[in-house]
Amino acid sequence: MSETETKVDEEMSSSSFASIKDERRRRRSRTPPPPPPPPPPSSPLRDRSKTTSSKLSRSSSATSHSASTTLIDTTSSQFEDLTLNPNYNPRSFPYTVKQRCWDKADKVKGRDPERWRRDAIGNIVFRKLVGCPGCLCHDYDHILPYSKGGESTLENCQVLQATVNRSKGNRTDMSKAELIQRSRYCKVSDRDMDLLEISAYGTVQRGPDSGGCRIQ
Repeated sequence: MSETETKVDEEMSSSSFASIKDERRRRRSRTPPPPPPPPPPSSPLRDRSKTTSSKLSRSSSATSHSASTTLIDTTSSQFEDLTLNPNYNPRSFPYTVKQRCWDKADKVKGRDPERWRRDAIGNIVFRKLVGCPGCLCHDYDHILPYSKGGESTLENCQVLQATVNRSKGNRTDMSKAELIQRSRYCKVSDRDMDLLEISAYGTVQRGPDSGGCRIQ
């Protein structure tokens, strides 16, 4: 082989090698990048716990919402019964009725009417003593018993010695003389009344009709 042929072969081999390199580069540029690897599979226990916790949270929120809604509905219905129902009749007398019931009882001469009164049958009672069995204790009594349709109104209210009220119960056939016989009597002097007022109020308050000298 001549020197010229050798050079030609070398040039051809080098050119073919370069063309192969170019072809590889073009293929690499056209080939899309490989997709990212898939995420690792999640544990079924974790998924189950997440699902369970989300269900529990939704269930607890729904339960609390329904409970609060029920409470609001019940309270509002009770409030409507109290305000909108004209026939509502409480078992005990309202505070304002008790105040006016006390005011309509007979006064005790010489004593403060805000602290002392006479009940419906003449017994002396002390305002601070309510519901106890003593002779100066009183109750706010339904003249017509509540169990027999009596209303908790001022017209159906009377101040009555607690012992007499317990004996009366829900009876309507007891006369005033029978109630007097069931009264609990005790002799109370003005000094005893003063001591009771001091223990209950801290002061002694006489009535406007007590008489005697007045310090001005």
